[in-house]
Amino acid sequence: MPLLADPADPAAAPLAGLIRQAGSVILGKKPQIRLALACLLARGHLLIEDLPGVGKTTLAHLLARLLGLQFQRIQFTSDLLPADIVGVSVFDRGGGRFVFHPGPIFAQLILADEINRATPKTQSALLEAMEERQVTSEGMTRPLPTPFFVIATQNPSHQIGTFPLPESQLDRFLMKIALGYPDREAERELLAGADRREMIAGLAPALDPEQLPALQQAAARVHVGAALIDYVQALVAHTRNSPDYQFGLSPRAALALLAAARAWAWLDGRDHALPEDIQAVLPSVAVHRLRPSGQTPVAADAIAAALIEAVPLP
Repeated sequence: MPLLADPADPAAAPLAGLIRQAGSVILGKKPQIRLALACLLARGHLLIEDLPGVGKTTLAHLLARLLGLQFQRIQFTSDLLPADIVGVSVFDRGGGRFVFHPGPIFAQLILADEINRATPKTQSALLEAMEERQVTSEGMTRPLPTPFFVIATQNPSHQIGTFPLPESQLDRFLMKIALGYPDREAERELLAGADRREMIAGLAPALDPEQLPALQQAAARVHVGAALIDYVQALVAHTRNSPDYQFGLSPRAALALLAAARAWAWLDGRDHALPEDIQAVLPSVAVHRLRPSGQTPVAADAIAAALIEAVPLP
């Protein structure tokens, strides 16, 4: 399957160049780059879990640069407070009143770096922002910029100094991906090549941010037939009824699966989604929302493969 076929919508043409440029910086990871782009087109948020040093933060910086989005990085630590994210009101003596000073959450693309190194209280500061695109502080509700895209990175939970993300937080992420180690050829090119930060600084935006809402609307218009909805319902029902999982996928997860499949199909140049699109995005959309009932850890790929095998195609 091509990483981006000839788009049915001519307005999507810059996305092909964006994927090529991103692939020249993050080597050997074009499928993950396409998943990240599909997540953005589906109006979702992205969680990247992997070991330190494999390019999680670099990918976030790269997407912000190529998309031309206003960017803020928040380093999550154990002493970070919710006000450090949302903002705080400070008394202005000259005006005789409190003035709200927005926090870094008021940007178009937020990198929540090492999100699971902060306490659950601080993690919860993102819940309203990610779901409703607004924040409420000191009785005032303030809208966030459009588009609003959160990319969070987290280290594996067995590493020192991490806090597990609660289910309510995990469910706010439309997709969860991993980058993994590069293959030998990509790593050799990385070692012999230029500094990735310098490469990103030298890139020009491949997309006007004002184009992005229209592209998201175009992806949302991709046709989903009744048979495909039946397939999604069958997948969701299996997770709810199978003893293999502690709890099944929610209606929000089913909607996320359809939205991601629409974006994946649109990136492939089609105006209709297929079961193969559901299967392509299923591991990144569904697995972080499922908890196997057994005590033995199960790899994400194995969970997705078992789910696809258990539910026949329509």
